[in-house]
Amino acid sequence: MTTASPVSAPSRPAAAGTRTAVVTGIGVAAPNGFGAAAWWAAVLRGESGIGPVTLFDASGYPVRLAGEVPGFVAADHVSSRLLPQTDRVTRLSLAVAREALDDAGVDPAGLPDYSAGVVTASSAGGFEFGQRELQALWSRGGRHVSAYQSFAWFYAVNTGQISIRHGLRGASGAVVSEQAGGLDAVAQARRQIRRGTRLVISGGVDSALCPWGWAAHLAGGGLSTADDPALAFLPFDAGARGHVVGEGGALFVLEEAEAAGERGAAIYGAVAGCAATFDADGSPRLADAARLALADADVAPDDVDVVFADAAGDRAADRAEAAAIAGLFGRFGVPVTAPKSMTGRLLAGGASLDLAAALFALREQVIPPTTGTRRPADDCPVDLVTGAPRRGVRLRNALVLARGRGGFNAAAVVRSAD
Repeated sequence: MTTASPVSAPSRPAAAGTRTAVVTGIGVAAPNGFGAAAWWAAVLRGESGIGPVTLFDASGYPVRLAGEVPGFVAADHVSSRLLPQTDRVTRLSLAVAREALDDAGVDPAGLPDYSAGVVTASSAGGFEFGQRELQALWSRGGRHVSAYQSFAWFYAVNTGQISIRHGLRGASGAVVSEQAGGLDAVAQARRQIRRGTRLVISGGVDSALCPWGWAAHLAGGGLSTADDPALAFLPFDAGARGHVVGEGGALFVLEEAEAAGERGAAIYGAVAGCAATFDADGSPRLADAARLALADADVAPDDVDVVFADAAGDRAADRAEAAAIAGLFGRFGVPVTAPKSMTGRLLAGGASLDLAAALFALREQVIPPTTGTRRPADDCPVDLVTGAPRRGVRLRNALVLARGRGGFNAAAVVRSAD
């Protein structure tokens, strides 16, 4: 279990619209660590979780590397009654949500009815479940298709199962914006906190590491065909050759700051600003999302101490992101990092895992490294943290960036609890 320094509560109740959303609990499933503590320790060691696919036989595919969550035994986290209703992605989500609640010290049974909700992001839903039932349909007939197929494949399945398991019947929802989803879900949860919801579990956990999911990943393009895990995913590198797909993500317990302080909760930090934009007519708008998030947080560029980059691992996309960062902060004007270089891109779980890394970085005053990439390409003028963590820095505000396939952009500013 992870902890953070307590923050005292305001002396008077916050008015509607001025409530501050703070993070009091974090749960993580990542290719380089199952559980927040194990994952963060691996990140600081620069330990990658990218390796050969083991969840299915990928030997016949042109891409054979992925970031798989290690050491996850579903039966240890999900009841035997739920196992037939779920697949890997929902089982991971249930485990991560449980960790986040335990970390926050919250017993949902003690909350008033309809005071807590769930907002999660997904880009694939229960892809593995859908594949299993399609196989049953074509090999054995429709009578052998599970009734659970009606919901187990759906994008909202994680929200629904978390809500049912913990009795969270307040304002809830699901967000679908691909890689940007993890930030968009937290932005929606923040809106619910501002409207008076007491607590929201939010973030994203994704997994589509099965033959049907792999076919979709390959059709989407952009995957690295390298066989060496150390060279497969190199964000901002002159030798970047595409990205690696991973699974996992992070979920958070968000609460209103005063309510969290009143119960003596330990607070990681505040979600100070959020924004989303959409590319139009071929014009990238990631920079606009960043500017809007800073304005929402009432933070100037000089007040941002680290940027957690989207880090596509594609030469054109990396150049565009580097230009956006340099345009806002100046060339080499702010430390930039991409810890997803150790996990691959996790679909809707990637941005939420970056948000978790930003919160841990603020708490411990350390910038985690980017692995693989030794130095950014000459056309990517960013101060990329590589090789080892950067310590001895003062971190007050972190900017997290995300881009989803199809033109989605998202940005979030998190502020130190101190």
